[in-house]
Amino acid sequence: MPITNTTDAYGTITKTFHWLTALLILTIIPLGAIANRLPFETDAQLALKAQLFSFHKTLGVMVFAVALMRILWAMTQPKPGELHPERTVETFLANLVHWLLYISLIAVPLTGWIHHASTAGFAPILLPIGQDLPLIPKDETLSELFAGLHWIWSKIMVGAILLHIAGALKHAFVDKDATFGRMWFGRTNLPETAGHAGSRVAPVAAIVIYALATGAGAATGILGHAETTEGTELADVASDWTVQDGTIALTITQLGSPVSGTFEDWTAAINFDPDAGEILGDVTTTIAIGSLQLGSVTSQAMGADFFDAAAFPTAEFQANITAGESDYLATGTLTIKGNAVPVTLPFTLDITDDQAAMAGTLSLDRRDFGIGQSVGDESNLGFGVDVEINLTATRSDT
Repeated sequence: MPITNTTDAYGTITKTFHWLTALLILTIIPLGAIANRLPFETDAQLALKAQLFSFHKTLGVMVFAVALMRILWAMTQPKPGELHPERTVETFLANLVHWLLYISLIAVPLTGWIHHASTAGFAPILLPIGQDLPLIPKDETLSELFAGLHWIWSKIMVGAILLHIAGALKHAFVDKDATFGRMWFGRTNLPETAGHAGSRVAPVAAIVIYALATGAGAATGILGHAETTEGTELADVASDWTVQDGTIALTITQLGSPVSGTFEDWTAAINFDPDAGEILGDVTTTIAIGSLQLGSVTSQAMGADFFDAAAFPTAEFQANITAGESDYLATGTLTIKGNAVPVTLPFTLDITDDQAAMAGTLSLDRRDFGIGQSVGDESNLGFGVDVEINLTATRSDT
């Protein structure tokens, strides 16, 4: 049995690539479908869902690597000729399906990998390659785009696989020819062929199918299909200091890895006078929970067992401001999901003329606010939540 291809038969290396790819693909597709449908309301459910997604992603990277090696190898090898060149329509369809598969084996895992790299959290790849990809930023819009492409193009891949299997079965049981034997291991009596006659029609048609499917997906909104929570419009607030810019960021630990996000919509009513006495001022910050962007776990965070954004659309921090030994303290109550918890936020403050820059950090325990009560295992979701606040404000006209 030859290692390399001939004009009549595929070699051992090509056959190995073919069947290894088939094994990976026929494993990865059901893994992804099952993982996507599993609930994640308990520790055990979340752990299983994450594990299956990790296997799915890891096998996807392996498919991508094997596909690259397979294509590079194919470029160095002759391709056996058609067994039925007189069947022009059937031959064209077979070549079209093969090109759809070639494109899919690169495009589908690559879009999934970019989606994984451009977001944060949930189900790490089980290979020592890290979460990130070169030149791919953490960007939720980019993540949604590639998640949509991955969904659309995976459907093309599944369709091509089904057609490929149907064609193989036809050759085996209807035509009873040597098509299957050419790709299976062992010695088989094969007919002589004149070698594969290349054509540009099939690859161009495959590209057109991808383009049409992508355009249809864009027209129907699939390329931005990620679930979002309806935001709560916050009312303007009267304040001695008007916030010009700032972030309220949080970091959780999921499956042993940090996942960071920000609240995009919040208001702060700040009254502050460094010469006022013991109480220097007060602050009331209102946060729109639905504006949270937390990578791939944003939708999960909005659920009833976590922030329950539908029932509790805002969180609020009310505190008095006092001077500490080397910084300032905002001491008051943080209310999330209807649970009011006493907290003290230490922060630094730099005031120049009528401009102020503030920075502070706060460590919280999610259990104090009834968040993630069903997830009691820190290996799935850590109890601690780190909050970082940075803002600049301008003294209002009086």
